[in-house]
Amino acid sequence: LHWVEESLALRLMSTFGIVALFLFAGLEIDATELRRGARTLAQHVVLWSLMLAGVAWAAVSLFGIELRPALLVALALVTPSTGFILSSLASFGLRPEEQFAVKSKAVGSELVALAVLFFVLQTESVERFAFAVAALAGIVVVIPYAFRAFAANVAPYAPRSEFAFLLMVAVLCAWATRRLGVYYLVGAFIVGVAAQRFRERMPAMSWEKMIDALEAFGSVFIPFYFFGAGMHIHGEQLSLPALGVGVAMLLAVVPLRIAVTALHRRLGLRETLADARRIGVALVPTLVFTLVLVEILRSQYATDERLLGALVLYTVLTTLLP
Repeated sequence: LHWVEESLALRLMSTFGIVALFLFAGLEIDATELRRGARTLAQHVVLWSLMLAGVAWAAVSLFGIELRPALLVALALVTPSTGFILSSLASFGLRPEEQFAVKSKAVGSELVALAVLFFVLQTESVERFAFAVAALAGIVVVIPYAFRAFAANVAPYAPRSEFAFLLMVAVLCAWATRRLGVYYLVGAFIVGVAAQRFRERMPAMSWEKMIDALEAFGSVFIPFYFFGAGMHIHGEQLSLPALGVGVAMLLAVVPLRIAVTALHRRLGLRETLADARRIGVALVPTLVFTLVLVEILRSQYATDERLLGALVLYTVLTTLLP
């Protein structure tokens, strides 16, 4: 309707929103918890990776696209949106052990998805890949030193400044990874993981108030991210062929994803099929990750608008499903 034009202010607030989402997702990664179910998680990651490869092959065959965009389409179809799932987990009606299973599987899948995303976007040349790996490694190395320096030299003299520091580091690293061509989410996610591991050295980082502050910040800015994503939906993406492809994706991919998770837990952990299915359904939402990939497919690979519209419809419907 052209009521609102895209502006720098909207883009900035949208960036804060996506940074908050993936910073929160990174903060939820607890290595101790993941080690508790390491064997089951490893099996899930292997099965998920095989499913990703199969869906990518299907995308190449059905849509006639090259392997790189096909891998991104496959990621958009099968990657659970960890930030969204974790923030919605309490409303899914799952038992504590089921919530742990959903959390660990979502985190494991997204870690692999981020690695695949980085590989796809940076392997166009050996030089670019080497530079990107070196730059990303530099970010990973520098962040702990930044936390240590802050804990020793700033935090004792600036009470309650931890949240502002964490947010600024996340925004800077998100900007750095965006300049590398792997979008904002990678940098924000890395900072969240580093902050989680550094909590013992900085007790303030473990305060519930800290998490509450991040959630409050996100509740203000995350809607701007979704608003901005909605503004990028063009008329061609809402055509009948696009809607048809989106529904076909839903009918083909969602049962496959639920079945892979459910059968793994039924055969490997001897759970009842009903319990295993509940965990599979909780992992269905792909909202944020798919919207990010739609933007990358549009801007870097000039993907057909009908396919992008199908992905948008797919992610909206999968998000409503649980």
